[in-house]
Amino acid sequence: MKIVINAGHCRGKDPGALGKYSQEADVAYHLSGLVEKYLLAANCEVMVIQEYNLGDVTRASNEWGADLFVSIHCNAYNKKARGMGTFHYRGSKAGKRLAECIQAQLVKRIDTFDRGVKEAGFYVLRNTDCPAVLVETAFIDNEEDE
Repeated sequence: MKIVINAGHCRGKDPGALGKYSQEADVAYHLSGLVEKYLLAANCEVMVIQEYNLGDVTRASNEWGADLFVSIHCNAYNKKARGMGTFHYRGSKAGKRLAECIQAQLVKRIDTFDRGVKEAGFYVLRNTDCPAVLVETAFIDNEEDE
């Protein structure tokens, strides 16, 4: 199975959301490396990509022939919101199933608020050829989540 892990935002160009101690792009990059190790141990082929241009991200995934696409991010809102949620493209049954599996595993392993699975039209979800999800791992602007 070929899986693309997209570390959200781009270190050095687009930090994404900012926490007190960290930047979203750095956290997403670190988490992507951890996920890559897990998937490699499960005998998956993995491509980790973190680029500023989202067209480059989706094009790389599509050209590689990925079977699944997972984009990793951190959320931010008002310094009080917390929890994690997983998004899939509207109408994608396979994307929804993938999002539900990932969300269930994360909530089971991490003590945080379950924000659930939701539909979205994010660029990376609508422009990949395979089932795709975007995981908002936590609210980086909430010190407890960070």
